[in-house]
Amino acid sequence: MRIGIVILQDQPWRESERRWRRAEEMGFAHAWTYDHIGWRTLVDGPWFDAVPTLTAAALVTSRMKLGTLVASPNFRHPVPFAREITALDDISAGRLLLGVGAGTGGTNFDATVLGGPELTPKTRFDRYAEFVELLDLLLREDHVTWRGTHYTAVDARNLPGCVQAPRVPLIMAANGPRGLKLVAKHAQGWVTTGGEPGASLTPPSGAELVAQQNAWWKTVEVLSGRLDDALDAAGRERASVDRYLTLDAAPVFSMSSVDAFADAHGRAADLGFTDVITHWPRAESWYAGDESVLEKVASEHLT
Repeated sequence: MRIGIVILQDQPWRESERRWRRAEEMGFAHAWTYDHIGWRTLVDGPWFDAVPTLTAAALVTSRMKLGTLVASPNFRHPVPFAREITALDDISAGRLLLGVGAGTGGTNFDATVLGGPELTPKTRFDRYAEFVELLDLLLREDHVTWRGTHYTAVDARNLPGCVQAPRVPLIMAANGPRGLKLVAKHAQGWVTTGGEPGASLTPPSGAELVAQQNAWWKTVEVLSGRLDDALDAAGRERASVDRYLTLDAAPVFSMSSVDAFADAHGRAADLGFTDVITHWPRAESWYAGDESVLEKVASEHLT
């Protein structure tokens, strides 16, 4: 099983550079950053954009894959974003993984900062489906013209195209039936955060925590089965789509201890996941932990 790590872009590059270099040295197969204008309580900063962060990361690494977890239509338009993707794939010498998702609504900062109307879940998904369809086309073909409900493109160009053929791999986030159907149609990888309950700043303790952790793993198992059904219905081999699990959507932070990571890693393997993703420990707040645990996990699971 491949192991990846998220490095949040909440530090100046002089600190983030060390983390990206170290992630590759430790042997992580892939490293990711969030594609948000702002994220949860960290919206008040500091916070740095995903595309230049991944560009810089590509220049200080040479082996591990690099990805967005996840890009969404909340503030991305497929035409300029396709150009950024093409550039990132070129700069990284074909190491880019393109994580995409529908984007959350309500009070989510990305969905409100541009001042647009709040979308219903159905409209938000419809926009996402069109976003993926057009982005897929733009990354594969030159001279694209598109007039849809949410996006327009007029003779959009894509030369020289992606380094990876026929385009960069799409790693698509999905839990619901429509999203999983879209995965089966377009994706090379599926990424899930499982279902409720999920991670929080103040998880419960004791027996309640164990119960919530087990409940979360049950949702992961159910969702993986639903992906199987979607792939079967689309006539695709189940093994044709890699399966990525973001471990830290669970109530227990995977880097809280070596044992916690080993338990999560083993459960994911038992459920047939090809990849798991953890987070670089932070000093406080989200994913608070100790980097010494990260070093121990790396020495035991990555070497």
